[in-house]
Amino acid sequence: STHCISSAASDVYKRQTVFLAASAALVVASGLGVLAGSAISGYIDEKILHYVAGTGFILIGMMTLYNA
Repeated sequence: STHCISSAASDVYKRQTVFLAASAALVVASGLGVLAGSAISGYIDEKILHYVAGTGFILIGMMTLYNA
């Protein structure tokens, strides 16, 4: 979705502005993921987190293939 929004915004705004805004959004989203992961890992065993993440990855892949 970021790619679509960036493409649409590049028609209205300068490319540098769109690039910097998309980059900043990626940095913020990654930072939030790190903070959430750090908080959750204090309460849930790392092995369980790996299984949950792997299962989620497989489910997303299956849904992507199904919808293709």
